[in-house]
Amino acid sequence: MARLGLAIMLMMGVLAPPMVPALAGEALDWRQFATPADRKRLRAWRQAWLDALAHARKSNAADVAEGGALFDPDRAYPGAVPPAGRYRCRVFKLGAKGTAMAEFTRHPDFACRIGWNGEAATFYKLDGAQRPTGVLFDESAARAIFLGTLVIGDERRAMTYGRDQSRDLAGYVERVGDKRWRLVLPYPRFESILDVVELVPEIAAPATPAPTPPLP
Repeated sequence: MARLGLAIMLMMGVLAPPMVPALAGEALDWRQFATPADRKRLRAWRQAWLDALAHARKSNAADVAEGGALFDPDRAYPGAVPPAGRYRCRVFKLGAKGTAMAEFTRHPDFACRIGWNGEAATFYKLDGAQRPTGVLFDESAARAIFLGTLVIGDERRAMTYGRDQSRDLAGYVERVGDKRWRLVLPYPRFESILDVVELVPEIAAPATPAPTPPLP
């Protein structure tokens, strides 16, 4: 069994153990965890992009164009998994699901973190009333699969993935530029056709120089 990665996932409470364990040293396969509904969503990733962009461009073509590679479904570079650390993230919702939503919505920035524990990379939204959290599985050099759940309100622990379809999250992560990544969630349960989460490393504030001591 892929010892460390699986142990981390179980401690997180996000994923249940796979029915078929991996051999020692093998990467965990997301297909062992993903629900049938989420496999279907992931297979339909391109159609989700086409549907979402068609809607978003009708009312916000300039905003879509401004995003550049972020909103190009075929733009991805090697290095899919971001390095561990804190990131400035923001959510874009493309294509309205229901009459109460706009076809293009940009949410304010929030803090998020990529964790790394030897085998398993993890994604956490650190603040807010709705906080996606989950695990990144290596798929190829240019893509990692994300499976996770939505933490709500004052909950301190994520619900186990697969227990509640309305909380389950499935998508993929790609690098779309120099120190720029995206988490793409096709056909989320609410509000939009496609969610795109931009991740940019958080820049630490420069250290304040020590005051110069007065001359004697």
